[in-house]
Amino acid sequence: MSDIVVKDSNGTALEHGDSVTLAKDLKVKGTSETLKRGTLVKNIRLTGRADEVECSTRKVKGLVLKTRFLKKA
Repeated sequence: MSDIVVKDSNGTALEHGDSVTLAKDLKVKGTSETLKRGTLVKNIRLTGRADEVECSTRKVKGLVLKTRFLKKA
């Protein structure tokens, strides 16, 4: 495992499998979807980069989100 510490917008450490909520509305590139603030995203996956996590929502699969828009649930 790497030594990279992934933190949310509040500075709380995130781990593989955590649940997070969106801190702001996000438009998803390549689709007409907008993920609303407060949307719960379960079971995130760490990517090896300190500022990104992979996840899936009910509407959009295979998302990569910036951690500055996330809060640990």
